[in-house]
Amino acid sequence: MYKFLFGPVPSRRLGISLGLDLVPKKVCSLDCVYCEVGKTTKLTLERKEYIPFEKIKHELTDYFNHHPDPDYVTFSGSGEPLLNSKILEVLQLIKQIRPAIPVAVLTNGTLFYDETVRKTLMDADVVLPSLDAATQAVFEKINRPVKGLSIEQYIQGMIDFSSDYKGKLWLEVFILPGYNDSTTELSELKKAIIKINPDSVQLNTLDRPGTVSNLKAATQAELQHVIDLWHLDNVEIISKAPARKNIQSFRQDIEQAILETILRRPCTIDDLSQVLGLHMNEINKYLDVLDAEGKIEVIEGTRGFFYQVKNK
Repeated sequence: MYKFLFGPVPSRRLGISLGLDLVPKKVCSLDCVYCEVGKTTKLTLERKEYIPFEKIKHELTDYFNHHPDPDYVTFSGSGEPLLNSKILEVLQLIKQIRPAIPVAVLTNGTLFYDETVRKTLMDADVVLPSLDAATQAVFEKINRPVKGLSIEQYIQGMIDFSSDYKGKLWLEVFILPGYNDSTTELSELKKAIIKINPDSVQLNTLDRPGTVSNLKAATQAELQHVIDLWHLDNVEIISKAPARKNIQSFRQDIEQAILETILRRPCTIDDLSQVLGLHMNEINKYLDVLDAEGKIEVIEGTRGFFYQVKNK
């Protein structure tokens, strides 16, 4: 049982992906209203060794000594991985012991204003930053950043990173109706995207509840409207969750264990993580599929959102 590694998980974008969590839950520079991991508990830009490098090294070494190689090693987890000041050492370790395995980094990109941070990712194979706003008002509304972080600083950092980075840059934009889907905001986002010049732009929207009640997912038609409005060649809609079932790492036993657990009593993601001994990001992947298939439903309680088997 690993504490900082999870999966491999069935990733829609990265196939069989071994997850690596470099910060505790939920240390982040943003407190996005749509985050399925939960509300940010430590909103910060402070970089430090949140998870000791030696502990991560021990788990990675043990994993590669006893398991088949995944398609990717992915820095993701329950917070912003670039806040860990030892991320470069972790990346170098992976490249040393498994040079053939590509490394992906899921990041909100807010720390790219710092040249030191940008340099730490130059050897990553794929970087997947996010950008959901292009004006300060919308940035504060949807992403709720740490105090002092401006949208201009954020976007310029992304531009600077893109100009130096030689790997693949896949920019994710989360469309949330009522937050960032106005014609004005979408127009400003297009301008920022052109300046950043990513290899691809991946549109995403809400699968399940975030940290704020009554959020609405964008429909396929609304996402297509964004594509038509932007008229850029490299924009795509991220495929729906059921496609994960076709990925080799999808495990029916985990899906069944989740269903059997919530059949007894409704559970939050934290509850499921503790009961099943799985990282919440791994559980999230399976909840996405179960929700899309109409097998579960969500109820709001005093401790947050609870998942239960849907009565048919």
